[in-house]
Amino acid sequence: MTFRAACVQLCSSTDVAENILSVERLVREAAELGAAYVQTPEMTNIVQRDRRALEAELHSEETDPAIKRFSALAAELGIILHFGSLALKAGSRIANRAFVFGRKGELLARYDKIHLFDVDLPGGESWRESAVYHPGDRAIVVDLPWAKLGVAICYDIRFPQLFRAEAHAGADVLTAPAAFTRQTGEAHWHVLQRARAIENGAFVISAAQAGRHADGRETFGHSIIVSPWGEVIAEAGGEGPEVIVADIDPGRVAEARQRIPALRNERPFALPETDEPVALRSAS
Repeated sequence: MTFRAACVQLCSSTDVAENILSVERLVREAAELGAAYVQTPEMTNIVQRDRRALEAELHSEETDPAIKRFSALAAELGIILHFGSLALKAGSRIANRAFVFGRKGELLARYDKIHLFDVDLPGGESWRESAVYHPGDRAIVVDLPWAKLGVAICYDIRFPQLFRAEAHAGADVLTAPAAFTRQTGEAHWHVLQRARAIENGAFVISAAQAGRHADGRETFGHSIIVSPWGEVIAEAGGEGPEVIVADIDPGRVAEARQRIPALRNERPFALPETDEPVALRSAS
């Protein structure tokens, strides 16, 4: 059954209340465009590099105002609402956690980002997510009314074994909502999204942060929806908030996997000088 999907692109600030208002306006716009599934980016509720300032603004999952407001909004609009992620208090560190709410506002799934962005980029840009965030250790595939949805976040897109495992678990639609830096986005965003779609014969839907944020960072944007054949069927710009939509026909997944049966054709193999088959941790 075909359904309409939307990406809500944001330029989240350091003000949680302000972000909630912006997200609600854009989610309503997506629903007015006929979207039955709406996805927001990574760090929907706040983008803040300063750890102390970030922690001062955060709540636990049980008390977070965004969760309360948008589970109710999903029920009001009768849509599937997928928060790409929220920053939440989680013990001594912070959770980078995705949520999928059903059409009655019920929680369908939660997912903690597995792969943390610890890199030093050319030009002096440096990130150490592992110093702030607690990593997840469990892949998630959730049943939607029309398809199975594989959940991931941002840097996860660079680890194809995670998406392969989700595809083997039945995912027709893969996701990687993000806050890609402009530098890495310009180099790799499109090819990574298309590659995950092509190699798994799946739709890929990834909402993104875009523009210059109040904390000084700059994100790439270009929220994107890719077909199972690797075609970009909807894409946002790179400068700020925007809504894009596309119609998703799960039948195209079966068609792509029939044409290129890579999932069926996989075989175990061993590296030289060992009898042990290669095992990828995220696929176990």
